[in-house]
Amino acid sequence: MKFTKKFAAVAVAALALVGTTACSNSKSNDSSSSKSADIPTKITKKTTVVFWHGMTGTQEKTLQSLTKDFEKKNPNITVKLENQGKYNDLQAKINSTLQSPNNLPTITQAYPGWLLNAANSKRLVDMTPYINNSKIGWGSAKKSDIREELLKGAQIKGTQYGIPFNKSVEMLTYNKNLLDKYGVKVPKTMSELKAASKKIYEKSNHKVVGAGFDSLSNYYVLGMKDEGVNFSKNINFTGSKSKKVINYYADGIKAGYFKTAGSAGYLSGDFSNQKIAMFVGTSAGEGFVKMGVGNKFQYGVAPRPSKYNMQQGTDIYMFNKGTAEQKAAAFMYIKYLLGKNQQLTWADKTGYIPVTNNVINSSAYKNSTKSKVPAQLDKAMKNLYSVPVVKNSNAAYTQLNSIMQNIFAQAKKGQSWNSQIDAGKTKFQSAWNQ
Repeated sequence: MKFTKKFAAVAVAALALVGTTACSNSKSNDSSSSKSADIPTKITKKTTVVFWHGMTGTQEKTLQSLTKDFEKKNPNITVKLENQGKYNDLQAKINSTLQSPNNLPTITQAYPGWLLNAANSKRLVDMTPYINNSKIGWGSAKKSDIREELLKGAQIKGTQYGIPFNKSVEMLTYNKNLLDKYGVKVPKTMSELKAASKKIYEKSNHKVVGAGFDSLSNYYVLGMKDEGVNFSKNINFTGSKSKKVINYYADGIKAGYFKTAGSAGYLSGDFSNQKIAMFVGTSAGEGFVKMGVGNKFQYGVAPRPSKYNMQQGTDIYMFNKGTAEQKAAAFMYIKYLLGKNQQLTWADKTGYIPVTNNVINSSAYKNSTKSKVPAQLDKAMKNLYSVPVVKNSNAAYTQLNSIMQNIFAQAKKGQSWNSQIDAGKTKFQSAWNQ
């Protein structure tokens, strides 16, 4: 999920649960699935939906505004937004509340990997009947117009438990002035990124670093995917392909033309101060880049210079403890958030990308004067990848960050990092096997 510390709460991997209350007298339905014909298509009684989320700042204000608009159009439905703090707080809240399922919400922001146990214990609602319902849903997944890769990314073990919500991808942000100054074209491949970074570093007399990656976990996962290796417990961390991915970055750090974000967490600060010419980070952080850059120079945005790109950001999931009316009302709310005008507003105000094709390809979005992401988004989403939702995949993915930091710290010192790769293998395997 990366640009400033303020953005950390927004772009970091995230989770949210959502509680549920209602004034309806309907009985609770404990089934994890519902038949399309059994779903209420009108909410005639006062019904409350509780939505746990992790949005802050502009994101939260925009969500509040969209929610108020929904409630005006649906006077029998009240959506109670409950901010659970940062994403790690939401994750902890979900894990603890799963022990007392009656305290679970109606819907929640979450990454699918965080809800694997909830799915296994049948605490989640299969969204498929709601999607396929012609009155309350779209009639089919295809008719929903949700980007196929994003919709599939919200599945757990093949079941459509989630609906994409605040999504982003990684983009290459570059200093156009510096690239022009040193005669460098915007890189389209990882080999071009390396060559461009070397050239900038050398021509600037080692004053400007060429490039870096905000998310070290994403760097490794996508690097391996580009090598034809899916993220799984079967990865050989000390194998030739793994070392190729690691050494690409480590060699550049040792030589000086690459760097990591370090303790800052994000490279936007160095980018704004022209200490680094390019960096790969979340598309949702462009607003923070604009604030940092101001009028100092012209920046540009391009697709991540790799074959695959990471889809990130959370989806919305529904717990099965609610009444039939609460579940129907919750889905109506989710569907509303995916409406064209709402998606345009959400993208414009928050920097998150739209999740429906008609908005992604619309002139209203592509011709936006507030963002440089829309014009490049379709190319950036050509080959999307997501961390597989299997046991301990989220733990292993998270562990990668510290593993890579340790390896690259050795590279920065100019020392061999082979021992850290060996140590990283042990930590990586332990995360998978915990």
